[in-house]
Amino acid sequence: MIQSINPYNQEVVFETKEFTKKQTEDAIDAAHERFLSWRKTSFTERSKLMQAAADELKKNKQEYAETMTLEMGKPISQSVAEIEKCAWVCEYYAEHAESHLADKTIKTDASESYVSYAPIGVVLAVMPWNYPFWQVFRFAAPALMAGNIGVLKHASNVMRSADNIQKVFERAGFPKGCFTHMPLSSSKIDDVIKNPKIKAVTLTGSKPAGSAVAATAGSEIKKSVLELGGSNALVVFEDCDLDETLKTTVQARFQNTGQSCIAGKRLLVHEDIAEAFTEKYVKAVRELKSGDPMAEDTFIGVMARPDLAEELEEQLQASVKAGAKILIGGKRDKAYFEPTVVTGVTPQMSLFKEETFGPVIGITTFKTEEEAVDLVNQSAFGLGVSIFTEDKKRAKKLVPQFEDGAVFVNELVKSDPRLPFGGTKISGYGRELSADGIQEFVNKKTVYFK
Repeated sequence: MIQSINPYNQEVVFETKEFTKKQTEDAIDAAHERFLSWRKTSFTERSKLMQAAADELKKNKQEYAETMTLEMGKPISQSVAEIEKCAWVCEYYAEHAESHLADKTIKTDASESYVSYAPIGVVLAVMPWNYPFWQVFRFAAPALMAGNIGVLKHASNVMRSADNIQKVFERAGFPKGCFTHMPLSSSKIDDVIKNPKIKAVTLTGSKPAGSAVAATAGSEIKKSVLELGGSNALVVFEDCDLDETLKTTVQARFQNTGQSCIAGKRLLVHEDIAEAFTEKYVKAVRELKSGDPMAEDTFIGVMARPDLAEELEEQLQASVKAGAKILIGGKRDKAYFEPTVVTGVTPQMSLFKEETFGPVIGITTFKTEEEAVDLVNQSAFGLGVSIFTEDKKRAKKLVPQFEDGAVFVNELVKSDPRLPFGGTKISGYGRELSADGIQEFVNKKTVYFK
């Protein structure tokens, strides 16, 4: 049995029986059989079903959100917002998938030549616990609208949420087998990828998990898309709108209790305003409401598991030992970790070099634009960067110098169905969302008439 343990009170809330080898193979066989008919459906038919999935999400958002909060501790108001965002991505692809995959005419010596976009088959999604619905839906909505089939291996601590995702598609009227949750441990993933009826794999998770999945997919010559970790910088220049920057940078670090790949994790502040900004930042963090994740006014809940909080504690202590100073927070109680602000962080410290997956942020100061860019690019990660300045010319000049997959000016890094999402370096490869995302798992077919 795979158990979901409520990280707030350590009670077992759900149990799921793991699939046997035969059940897994049967599920993949059924998915492939469904693909043979699903690929022939029209965009109009798929769109109606995807809109119905959006309606289902909105209709029963409280039910789905409460399960998410019980399983991984996300504050309930943020869980509801996550479900609403999933409805948005369903609506987006219901409306735009056909145009994103329309034949592309290219003028050549032929009487007619174009590129068509055909579905490829059953796609495996290996997904994490931190956004149990959103990470899945941003894959599933474009995959199904492209004519593909989705099979899901979800994180072990959110198996009931995974069941609920399958339920969303079933309630919406999708034919059986269009989307299937397979309750499996990570040790079974290799065999699933090697199954000849699995045509590609997408993973959101850690670098080790991404490396393992990509290696197996590569050995089978199968397409993979990896959305891995991040250590996003929040670069605060001396001419920023101080109040708006404070509000945005606090949200960027501490939403979802800091457990997000795209959270701002390194706060880089110009030395001219560092003292004043830090004082206000600490005050704002002190006012964040911690408590029961099921309470509507809770902003900081608990981390998803006690061992994750312990790992964060080790990173913090290593940085303090190296000379960093805790300004607020720093204490842990089981899976609860106080919102923590640390100053004096240097590029050699754990809080700068490693991904910190929880409510801790380190502050580093800089003197010049060049130094700020260098500090951002020193990271092995390359998911996104936020810069805060009132000088648009400065921002435009700096954008090409950052190596990340996204640059947000005066805003936190966030995913949006209308924009491609993905990173560079050890943050992964490939893109999700927008036209780029739906075209990752299709056969871009050249067609030529003499």
